Amino acid sequence: MKRKDFIYHTAVGLAALGIGVSCTKKNRVKIPKFGPQTAAVEFGDIRAVLLHLGRNMWCDYPTEQMGAPAPESAQTLNQKPKFSLVWTDERWRTVTDYAAQAGINMIVIDLGEGLFYPSHPELAIEGTWSIEKMQAEIQRLNSMGIEVIPKLNFSTTHNGWMGDYSHMVSSKPYYRMCEDVIRDVVEIFGHPRYFHIGLDEERSAFQEEQKSHYICSRKGEYWWQDFLHVVREVEKHGARAWMWSDFGWSSEDFYERCPKSVIQQNWFYDESYGGFDVETNTTSDARIVKAYLKLEEAGFDQVPCGTNWVGWKRRQLGIGADDVIGKLVKFSRENISEKHLMGFMMATWETSVDDDERFQKILKGIDLMAEATK
Repeated sequence: MKRKDFIYHTAVGLAALGIGVSCTKKNRVKIPKFGPQTAAVEFGDIRAVLLHLGRNMWCDYPTEQMGAPAPESAQTLNQKPKFSLVWTDERWRTVTDYAAQAGINMIVIDLGEGLFYPSHPELAIEGTWSIEKMQAEIQRLNSMGIEVIPKLNFSTTHNGWMGDYSHMVSSKPYYRMCEDVIRDVVEIFGHPRYFHIGLDEERSAFQEEQKSHYICSRKGEYWWQDFLHVVREVEKHGARAWMWSDFGWSSEDFYERCPKSVIQQNWFYDESYGGFDVETNTTSDARIVKAYLKLEEAGFDQVPCGTNWVGWKRRQLGIGADDVIGKLVKFSRENISEKHLMGFMMATWETSVDDDERFQKILKGIDLMAEATK
Protein backbone atom coordinates (compact mmCIF):
# COMPACT_ATOMS: atom_id res chain seq x y z
CA MET A 1 0.00 0.00 0.00
CA LYS A 2 1.30 3.45 -0.90
CA ARG A 3 2.12 5.79 1.98
CA LYS A 4 -0.57 8.35 1.12
CA ASP A 5 -3.18 5.57 0.79
CA PHE A 6 -2.14 4.23 4.18
CA ILE A 7 -2.54 7.68 5.74
CA TYR A 8 -5.95 8.11 4.13
CA HIS A 9 -7.31 4.74 5.24
CA THR A 10 -5.87 5.13 8.74
CA ALA A 11 -7.58 8.50 9.12
CA VAL A 12 -10.91 7.18 7.87
CA GLY A 13 -10.72 4.13 10.12
CA LEU A 14 -10.00 6.12 13.25
CA ALA A 15 -12.71 8.63 12.43
CA ALA A 16 -15.24 5.84 11.92
CA LEU A 17 -14.44 4.58 15.42
CA GLY A 18 -15.36 8.00 16.77
CA ILE A 19 -11.98 8.62 18.38
CA GLY A 20 -10.74 11.23 15.95
CA VAL A 21 -7.52 11.04 14.01
CA SER A 22 -5.02 12.12 16.64
CA CYS A 23 -2.47 9.39 17.30
CA THR A 24 -2.20 8.00 20.81
CA LYS A 25 1.09 8.22 22.69
CA LYS A 26 1.63 4.52 22.15
CA ASN A 27 1.46 4.51 18.35
CA ARG A 28 2.78 8.02 17.68
CA VAL A 29 5.90 8.15 15.51
CA LYS A 30 8.88 8.98 17.71
CA ILE A 31 10.60 12.28 16.95
CA PRO A 32 14.42 12.05 17.06
CA LYS A 33 16.05 14.21 19.72
CA PHE A 34 17.15 17.40 18.01
CA GLY A 35 18.53 20.83 18.80
CA PRO A 36 19.01 23.37 20.02
CA GLN A 37 19.61 25.21 16.76
CA THR A 38 23.15 26.49 16.31
CA ALA A 39 22.16 29.81 14.75
CA ALA A 40 20.53 32.53 16.86
CA VAL A 41 20.00 36.03 15.50
CA GLU A 42 20.74 38.93 17.81
CA PHE A 43 17.81 41.08 18.98
CA GLY A 44 17.50 44.00 16.60
CA ASP A 45 19.23 42.29 13.70
CA ILE A 46 16.52 39.99 12.32
CA ARG A 47 16.61 39.95 8.51
CA ALA A 48 13.96 37.34 7.79
CA VAL A 49 12.24 35.94 4.74
CA LEU A 50 8.91 34.10 4.88
CA LEU A 51 8.76 30.95 2.73
CA HIS A 52 5.61 28.85 2.30
CA LEU A 53 6.33 25.14 2.32
CA GLY A 54 2.63 24.31 2.40
CA ARG A 55 -0.01 26.16 0.36
CA ASN A 56 -3.30 25.05 1.89
CA MET A 57 -3.69 28.33 3.75
CA TRP A 58 -5.81 29.82 0.96
CA CYS A 59 -8.38 27.17 0.21
CA ASP A 60 -11.76 25.72 1.03
CA TYR A 61 -11.34 22.29 2.57
CA PRO A 62 -13.93 19.79 1.26
CA THR A 63 -14.61 17.96 4.50
CA GLU A 64 -16.51 14.69 4.22
CA GLN A 65 -18.32 13.48 7.30
CA MET A 66 -16.34 10.87 9.27
CA GLY A 67 -13.48 10.67 6.81
CA ALA A 68 -10.93 12.40 4.63
CA PRO A 69 -11.74 14.07 1.29
CA ALA A 70 -11.02 12.54 -2.07
CA PRO A 71 -9.24 14.97 -4.43
CA GLU A 72 -12.14 14.87 -6.88
CA SER A 73 -14.51 16.25 -4.22
CA ALA A 74 -12.62 19.56 -4.36
CA GLN A 75 -13.16 20.24 -8.03
CA THR A 76 -16.32 22.30 -7.55
CA LEU A 77 -14.73 24.65 -5.00
CA ASN A 78 -13.61 28.14 -5.90
CA GLN A 79 -10.35 27.76 -3.98
CA LYS A 80 -9.09 24.21 -4.36
CA PRO A 81 -6.75 22.60 -1.81
CA LYS A 82 -3.44 21.24 -3.04
CA PHE A 83 -2.89 17.50 -2.72
CA SER A 84 0.82 17.56 -3.62
CA LEU A 85 3.72 19.76 -2.56
CA VAL A 86 5.03 22.25 -5.13
CA TRP A 87 8.58 22.87 -3.90
CA THR A 88 11.29 20.79 -5.53
CA ASP A 89 14.49 20.20 -3.60
CA GLU A 90 16.42 22.05 -6.29
CA ARG A 91 14.34 25.21 -6.09
CA TRP A 92 14.26 25.17 -2.30
CA ARG A 93 18.05 24.96 -2.27
CA THR A 94 18.35 27.74 -4.84
CA VAL A 95 16.17 30.11 -2.80
CA THR A 96 17.73 29.36 0.59
CA ASP A 97 21.30 29.47 -0.72
CA TYR A 98 20.50 32.77 -2.42
CA ALA A 99 19.09 34.12 0.85
CA ALA A 100 22.20 33.13 2.77
CA GLN A 101 24.48 34.79 0.21
CA ALA A 102 22.38 37.97 0.39
CA GLY A 103 22.80 38.19 4.17
CA ILE A 104 19.40 36.91 5.26
CA ASN A 105 19.82 35.43 8.74
CA MET A 106 16.37 34.00 9.47
CA ILE A 107 13.86 31.98 7.48
CA VAL A 108 10.30 31.63 8.75
CA ILE A 109 8.74 28.51 7.23
CA ASP A 110 4.97 28.49 6.86
CA LEU A 111 4.53 24.76 7.30
CA GLY A 112 0.87 23.98 6.74
CA GLU A 113 0.56 20.56 5.11
CA GLY A 114 4.25 20.64 4.15
CA LEU A 115 5.54 18.83 7.26
CA PHE A 116 4.67 15.39 8.62
CA TYR A 117 3.10 15.64 12.08
CA PRO A 118 3.43 12.36 14.01
CA SER A 119 0.29 13.11 16.03
CA HIS A 120 -1.76 13.75 12.87
CA PRO A 121 -0.42 11.78 9.90
CA GLU A 122 -3.69 12.33 8.05
CA LEU A 123 -2.71 15.97 7.39
CA ALA A 124 0.13 14.91 5.08
CA ILE A 125 -0.11 15.15 1.29
CA GLU A 126 2.05 13.82 -1.52
CA GLY A 127 5.55 15.26 -1.09
CA THR A 128 5.12 16.31 2.55
CA TRP A 129 8.55 16.58 4.20
CA SER A 130 9.53 13.90 6.67
CA ILE A 131 10.83 14.76 10.14
CA GLU A 132 14.32 13.68 9.10
CA LYS A 133 14.27 15.85 5.99
CA MET A 134 13.20 18.94 7.93
CA GLN A 135 15.79 18.42 10.64
CA ALA A 136 18.56 17.92 8.07
CA GLU A 137 17.49 21.14 6.35
CA ILE A 138 17.47 23.06 9.63
CA GLN A 139 21.03 21.87 10.28
CA ARG A 140 22.09 22.91 6.78
CA LEU A 141 20.56 26.37 7.15
CA ASN A 142 22.06 26.78 10.61
CA SER A 143 25.49 26.01 9.15
CA MET A 144 25.02 29.03 6.85
CA GLY A 145 24.10 31.29 9.77
CA ILE A 146 20.32 31.11 9.26
CA GLU A 147 17.98 30.57 12.21
CA VAL A 148 14.84 28.64 11.22
CA ILE A 149 11.49 29.58 12.74
CA PRO A 150 8.32 27.48 12.32
CA LYS A 151 4.96 29.01 11.42
CA LEU A 152 1.50 27.46 11.65
CA ASN A 153 -1.42 29.71 10.83
CA PHE A 154 -4.28 29.41 13.31
CA SER A 155 -6.45 32.01 11.55
CA THR A 156 -9.77 30.58 10.36
CA THR A 157 -9.13 32.32 7.04
CA HIS A 158 -5.89 30.37 6.52
CA ASN A 159 -6.45 26.98 8.12
CA GLY A 160 -7.17 24.70 5.16
CA TRP A 161 -4.01 22.81 6.13
CA MET A 162 -5.91 21.52 9.18
CA GLY A 163 -8.18 19.38 7.03
CA ASP A 164 -11.31 18.26 8.90
CA TYR A 165 -10.29 20.33 11.91
CA SER A 166 -10.80 23.54 9.94
CA HIS A 167 -14.52 22.81 10.40
CA MET A 168 -14.21 22.14 14.15
CA VAL A 169 -12.93 25.54 15.33
CA SER A 170 -13.16 26.20 19.09
CA SER A 171 -14.20 22.60 19.87
CA LYS A 172 -12.39 20.15 22.16
CA PRO A 173 -11.06 18.09 19.22
CA TYR A 174 -9.77 21.32 17.64
CA TYR A 175 -7.97 22.30 20.85
CA ARG A 176 -6.35 18.86 21.09
CA MET A 177 -5.19 19.07 17.47
CA CYS A 178 -3.65 22.51 18.08
CA GLU A 179 -1.85 21.19 21.15
CA ASP A 180 -0.64 18.13 19.23
CA VAL A 181 0.85 19.92 16.24
CA ILE A 182 2.45 22.65 18.35
CA ARG A 183 4.19 19.96 20.41
CA ASP A 184 5.27 18.09 17.27
CA VAL A 185 6.70 21.20 15.62
CA VAL A 186 8.56 22.33 18.73
CA GLU A 187 10.24 18.93 19.02
CA ILE A 188 11.02 18.66 15.31
CA PHE A 189 12.54 22.16 15.23
CA GLY A 190 14.71 21.55 18.28
CA HIS A 191 12.74 23.79 20.65
CA PRO A 192 12.97 27.01 18.61
CA ARG A 193 13.12 30.39 20.33
CA TYR A 194 10.11 31.70 18.41
CA PHE A 195 6.96 30.16 16.96
CA HIS A 196 4.82 32.11 14.48
CA ILE A 197 1.11 31.44 15.04
CA GLY A 198 -0.28 33.48 12.13
CA LEU A 199 -3.80 34.82 12.93
CA ASP A 200 -4.05 37.30 10.05
CA GLU A 201 -7.13 38.28 8.03
CA GLU A 202 -9.68 36.50 10.22
CA ARG A 203 -12.67 38.46 8.97
CA SER A 204 -15.83 37.05 7.47
CA ALA A 205 -15.90 39.96 5.00
CA PHE A 206 -12.48 38.92 3.72
CA GLN A 207 -13.63 35.33 3.31
CA GLU A 208 -16.66 36.57 1.38
CA GLU A 209 -14.37 38.56 -0.93
CA GLN A 210 -12.31 35.41 -1.52
CA LYS A 211 -15.55 33.59 -2.46
CA SER A 212 -15.04 30.97 0.21
CA HIS A 213 -17.75 28.32 0.43
CA TYR A 214 -17.26 27.75 4.14
CA ILE A 215 -17.04 30.93 6.21
CA CYS A 216 -15.91 30.90 9.84
CA SER A 217 -14.65 33.88 11.80
CA ARG A 218 -14.20 34.24 15.56
CA LYS A 219 -14.95 37.46 17.40
CA GLY A 220 -14.76 38.81 20.93
CA GLU A 221 -14.24 36.28 23.70
CA TYR A 222 -14.26 33.32 21.29
CA TRP A 223 -11.22 34.79 19.54
CA TRP A 224 -9.50 35.65 22.81
CA GLN A 225 -10.05 32.20 24.29
CA ASP A 226 -8.64 30.39 21.25
CA PHE A 227 -5.78 32.85 20.79
CA LEU A 228 -4.65 32.71 24.43
CA HIS A 229 -4.85 28.93 24.43
CA VAL A 230 -2.45 28.74 21.47
CA VAL A 231 -0.11 31.25 23.12
CA ARG A 232 -0.06 29.25 26.34
CA GLU A 233 0.72 26.04 24.44
CA VAL A 234 3.63 27.67 22.62
CA GLU A 235 5.01 29.20 25.81
CA LYS A 236 4.60 25.91 27.67
CA HIS A 237 7.24 24.49 25.34
CA GLY A 238 9.66 27.38 25.95
CA ALA A 239 9.09 29.42 22.78
CA ARG A 240 7.80 32.95 22.27
CA ALA A 241 4.63 33.24 20.24
CA TRP A 242 4.90 35.53 17.19
CA MET A 243 1.74 36.79 15.49
CA TRP A 244 0.32 39.02 12.76
CA SER A 245 -1.11 42.13 14.46
CA ASP A 246 -4.38 42.39 12.48
CA PHE A 247 -6.68 42.01 15.46
CA GLY A 248 -5.43 45.29 16.90
CA TRP A 249 -6.53 47.26 13.84
CA SER A 250 -10.13 47.23 14.99
CA SER A 251 -9.89 46.20 18.66
CA GLU A 252 -8.42 48.78 21.02
CA ASP A 253 -8.44 46.35 23.94
CA PHE A 254 -5.89 44.23 22.05
CA TYR A 255 -3.05 46.48 23.20
CA GLU A 256 -3.94 45.86 26.85
CA ARG A 257 -5.13 42.26 26.79
CA CYS A 258 -2.52 40.68 24.55
CA PRO A 259 0.43 39.32 26.58
CA LYS A 260 3.52 41.50 26.09
CA SER A 261 5.53 38.31 25.58
CA VAL A 262 3.90 37.87 22.14
CA ILE A 263 6.03 39.24 19.30
CA GLN A 264 3.98 41.55 17.09
CA GLN A 265 4.23 41.52 13.32
CA ASN A 266 2.24 44.38 11.86
CA TRP A 267 2.26 44.37 8.07
CA PHE A 268 1.80 47.40 5.86
CA TYR A 269 2.15 47.00 2.10
CA ASP A 270 0.77 50.44 1.16
CA GLU A 271 -1.77 48.76 -1.11
CA SER A 272 -3.88 51.92 -1.32
CA TYR A 273 -0.77 53.96 -2.07
CA GLY A 274 -1.43 56.37 0.77
CA GLY A 275 2.12 56.42 2.07
CA PHE A 276 3.81 55.88 5.43
CA ASP A 277 3.05 59.30 6.95
CA VAL A 278 0.24 58.94 9.50
CA GLU A 279 -0.54 62.64 9.14
CA THR A 280 -1.05 62.63 5.37
CA ASN A 281 -2.35 59.11 4.73
CA THR A 282 -6.10 59.57 4.38
CA THR A 283 -6.86 56.06 3.09
CA SER A 284 -8.54 53.34 5.12
CA ASP A 285 -5.08 51.77 5.51
CA ALA A 286 -3.94 54.62 7.75
CA ARG A 287 -5.09 52.58 10.77
CA ILE A 288 -2.47 49.96 9.88
CA VAL A 289 0.36 52.49 9.91
CA LYS A 290 -0.89 53.86 13.23
CA ALA A 291 -0.82 50.34 14.68
CA TYR A 292 3.01 50.42 14.67
CA LEU A 293 2.87 53.46 16.92
CA LYS A 294 0.24 51.92 19.21
CA LEU A 295 2.29 48.72 19.56
CA GLU A 296 5.38 50.77 20.44
CA GLU A 297 3.47 52.80 23.00
CA ALA A 298 2.05 49.63 24.54
CA GLY A 299 5.54 48.12 24.88
CA PHE A 300 5.47 45.23 22.40
CA ASP A 301 8.52 43.82 20.62
CA GLN A 302 8.01 44.09 16.86
CA VAL A 303 9.18 42.56 13.59
CA PRO A 304 7.55 44.75 10.89
CA CYS A 305 6.76 42.94 7.64
CA GLY A 306 7.06 44.34 4.13
CA THR A 307 6.59 42.87 0.67
CA ASN A 308 7.12 43.21 -3.05
CA TRP A 309 3.64 41.81 -3.67
CA VAL A 310 1.55 44.36 -5.56
CA GLY A 311 -1.73 45.48 -4.00
CA TRP A 312 -4.91 46.56 -5.79
CA LYS A 313 -4.22 50.31 -6.11
CA ARG A 314 -0.64 49.80 -7.16
CA ARG A 315 -1.76 47.34 -9.81
CA GLN A 316 -4.28 49.89 -11.03
CA LEU A 317 -1.58 52.57 -11.26
CA GLY A 318 1.03 50.16 -12.65
CA ILE A 319 3.69 51.22 -10.15
CA GLY A 320 4.78 47.92 -8.56
CA ALA A 321 5.76 47.48 -4.91
CA ASP A 322 9.56 47.33 -4.92
CA ASP A 323 9.67 50.51 -2.80
CA VAL A 324 7.60 49.14 0.10
CA ILE A 325 10.23 47.34 2.18
CA GLY A 326 12.72 50.21 2.05
CA LYS A 327 10.10 52.74 3.15
CA LEU A 328 8.90 50.41 5.91
CA VAL A 329 12.41 49.96 7.29
CA LYS A 330 12.96 53.73 7.36
CA PHE A 331 9.58 54.40 8.99
CA SER A 332 10.10 51.69 11.62
CA ARG A 333 13.58 52.83 12.57
CA GLU A 334 12.23 56.34 13.06
CA ASN A 335 9.17 55.33 15.08
CA ILE A 336 9.99 52.11 16.96
CA SER A 337 12.61 52.17 19.72
CA GLU A 338 15.72 49.98 19.58
CA LYS A 339 14.39 48.40 22.76
CA HIS A 340 11.45 46.92 20.83
CA LEU A 341 12.52 46.73 17.17
CA MET A 342 13.71 43.15 16.70
CA GLY A 343 14.25 43.39 12.95
CA PHE A 344 12.26 42.95 9.73
CA MET A 345 10.68 40.32 7.52
CA MET A 346 10.01 40.11 3.77
CA ALA A 347 6.88 38.25 2.62
CA THR A 348 6.67 37.94 -1.16
CA TRP A 349 3.49 35.81 -0.98
CA GLU A 350 4.65 33.90 -4.02
CA THR A 351 3.92 30.22 -3.41
CA SER A 352 3.83 28.84 -6.96
CA VAL A 353 7.53 28.11 -7.26
CA ASP A 354 6.81 25.94 -10.29
CA ASP A 355 6.07 29.22 -12.08
CA ASP A 356 9.33 30.88 -13.23
CA GLU A 357 8.04 34.45 -12.99
CA ARG A 358 6.85 33.99 -9.43
CA PHE A 359 10.02 32.12 -8.54
CA GLN A 360 12.08 35.09 -9.72
CA LYS A 361 9.92 37.39 -7.62
CA ILE A 362 10.96 35.48 -4.50
CA LEU A 363 14.61 36.05 -5.39
CA LYS A 364 13.90 39.72 -6.09
CA GLY A 365 12.21 40.04 -2.72
CA ILE A 366 15.34 38.68 -1.04
CA ASP A 367 17.43 41.29 -2.86
CA LEU A 368 15.09 44.10 -1.79
CA MET A 369 15.16 42.92 1.82
CA ALA A 370 18.95 42.71 1.86
CA GLU A 371 19.29 46.19 0.36
CA ALA A 372 16.77 47.78 2.75
CA THR A 373 18.33 46.35 5.93
CA LYS A 374 22.05 46.64 5.18
